[in-house]
Amino acid sequence: MKEAKPLSPQRETFAQLVASGKSQADAHREAYPRSRNWKPDAVHQSASRLMADAKVAARVAELRAPIIAKVGITLEQHLADLQRLRDLAEADGKYSAAVSAELARGKASGLHVERVQHEGGIQIQVVTGIAR
Repeated sequence: MKEAKPLSPQRETFAQLVASGKSQADAHREAYPRSRNWKPDAVHQSASRLMADAKVAARVAELRAPIIAKVGITLEQHLADLQRLRDLAEADGKYSAAVSAELARGKASGLHVERVQHEGGIQIQVVTGIAR
């Protein structure tokens, strides 16, 4: 069986920056300096394609794994904590906070997805919906 080729230096840098908490776009600009002169949409699209690459995504997950293990957070625990916060907010009559916690639970579980659409100029439209 053939050993997998390592990521290029730029892809490795991108993966490390994303794993450390940088946005995909900012990580792209650092890993690929020429992209600093690109239009924002072009950077976002290229960064999105990079993160969609299975090798890059796997490397980001690999780099994040020790951090997640150290913190001791699991998706199950995270969802339970958000549910507890939602229940406390609802019991206090703080329905806006309860809805926010429930939306955060949906996003964390992958049920709700958020998409940003750029439609010319600087108009930004955020679309939140249920994943299908």
